[in-house]
Amino acid sequence: MQFFRGVPAHSQMSSVLTIGNFDGVHLGHRALLRRLVDKAREVALPATVLIFEPHPREFFAADTAPPRLSNLREKLALLADCGVDCVYVARFNRAFSSLSAKDFIEQILVRGLSIRHLLIGDDFRFGQGRMGDFALLQRAGGEHRFGVEAMNTVAQNNTRVSSSAVRNALQAGDMAHAALLLGQPYRISGRVMHGKKLGRTLGFPTLNLAIKHARLSLSGVFAVTVAGLGDSEIHGAASLGVRPTVGDGLKPVLEIHLLDFDRNVYGERVTVSFLNKLRDEEKYATLDLLKAQIARDVENVRKFFSMTSAAKINT
Repeated sequence: MQFFRGVPAHSQMSSVLTIGNFDGVHLGHRALLRRLVDKAREVALPATVLIFEPHPREFFAADTAPPRLSNLREKLALLADCGVDCVYVARFNRAFSSLSAKDFIEQILVRGLSIRHLLIGDDFRFGQGRMGDFALLQRAGGEHRFGVEAMNTVAQNNTRVSSSAVRNALQAGDMAHAALLLGQPYRISGRVMHGKKLGRTLGFPTLNLAIKHARLSLSGVFAVTVAGLGDSEIHGAASLGVRPTVGDGLKPVLEIHLLDFDRNVYGERVTVSFLNKLRDEEKYATLDLLKAQIARDVENVRKFFSMTSAAKINT
């Protein structure tokens, strides 16, 4: 997959395009992307996605913008997995946000990306003041000779699939519902870094991943699997948050104690899948109390995976 920062003034190739933030790349996004790829293959043009950095809501109201489900690197990987050929990342700044709907169509879509066909979600709005809509795109398509198609909302168990619905599920600790909306467990990827080695001192060595998300969509202690350290995923107990007992209370960290695993993997890039939430973060008065709780967490994770394996065998 090709990745470009910014939109060119004049495209050298036509495209089949969709536009959005694609935070988390949930089932609704995936349905849209399947249609995008099918249409692109039909007309022998690249399946192209236009996304924005920062998220428009972060630009206009950083303090109240929702936490991201995926950082840019994670999002690009998810888009590539869906068969996307090209991704353009438009810098969302004051000048970009001031483009009228008409200028957005002419400068970005027609000249910059030379669209042949455009797919959008049924709630897509664009241009200064969000004045652009599907009807305007249809009129512009007739003038500039590109097709326009809207995708209907996707629902799961009578719930509209959206990034907001995924965030709500994660914040409620309902990992199963989040996975239903995403089409897979919620995941965070990163490179294993050196930590303070406190886990090893307590008898539970951990992998430490720096979190690039400015704010977390979830926190607490979880049963997880870790991919990237061999041919199969490894079970683990993970703590995601600010470590109130030993941390600085500010910078979030993801720590994973892998079950029955002891190998130096510093520098490796791994993907952590969150399967079940055990509890919220807590602050303990002493390290001995923390150690005892970690032992209980690890035992509960073992029980979770034992029950999961038994359920698979019985079905």
